[in-house]
Amino acid sequence: MTTDEFEAMIEGAEETPTLEFKGPMPWTRTTFMKDILALSNMIDGGWIVVGVEDETYERIGLTEEQVATYVPDTMRDQMIPYADPYVSFSRHIVTGADGNTFVVIRVRPFDQDPVICKKQSGDVYAGRIYYRTSVGKPASVAVPNSADMRTIIETAIGRRLHALTQAGIVSAPALTAAPQNNALDDELGGL
Repeated sequence: MTTDEFEAMIEGAEETPTLEFKGPMPWTRTTFMKDILALSNMIDGGWIVVGVEDETYERIGLTEEQVATYVPDTMRDQMIPYADPYVSFSRHIVTGADGNTFVVIRVRPFDQDPVICKKQSGDVYAGRIYYRTSVGKPASVAVPNSADMRTIIETAIGRRLHALTQAGIVSAPALTAAPQNNALDDELGGL
């Protein structure tokens, strides 16, 4: 990620269902786990920007010592026991236009199956699916309602169908017109 790409992403930005800000801090699994799990269940995944205060959006940046704690292999190894299936994310170290250093974690969306928390730790619980709510201030929470759960399920079905179609296991479904209900048409008399 270049400085220009970073600046375009955060310029005037507020937290959204796909963008999370965290103040300056070292990597700790428990601080980031819920957000990584939740963003992996978003249609397009999302971004965590570390070094920007989440309440004021003040750009503070990270110290060299804090940046040194964001080791990709360590981060992934620490997430493995908590995500089923795995979560895919990458870490980028970026220098902002102001000269401060930031860490950007790009969380990719799930491949075919939604990510379920498989082990309890801190404020995440085994068996729950985490998601970013769009009602009120965006937050990473256990799926809060049926509409969000339906979105996750429909996304998973679409991705699984696409994978099966690409593999040649199933053929692409043909779109057909909805069946006509002649009895109802007769009863309504052509209204």
